[in-house]
Amino acid sequence: MKSEPRKLDELRAQTSALKDLVEYAANSIVSREIVKSQGGSVTVFAFDQGQGLSEHTAPFDALVYNIEGEGEITISGTKHTLSAGDLIIMPAHEPHALLATSKFKMLLVMIKS
Repeated sequence: MKSEPRKLDELRAQTSALKDLVEYAANSIVSREIVKSQGGSVTVFAFDQGQGLSEHTAPFDALVYNIEGEGEITISGTKHTLSAGDLIIMPAHEPHALLATSKFKMLLVMIKS
């Protein structure tokens, strides 16, 4: 039996398994924002294999931490493969895209400066 995800307020001051905060869905991308403020956000994503985000830019640096699986992040035309436990910082204003080469969970931290 699958339990319902805890609400944001229920996550505060509690231990949580990062990989369990979001579940995979067939042919989809699922996201769950776990922190949001004027200063930035922290979001957990689950990508089914072959899913991705098209090329775009952001006005501030973004840190991606790979929770499980494998993903390919392209930054300004250079491809980077992330395996479980890897992280990368995507620089502000540089085009980047993402492709899940297997089922892939990641943590995205964006802090406005």
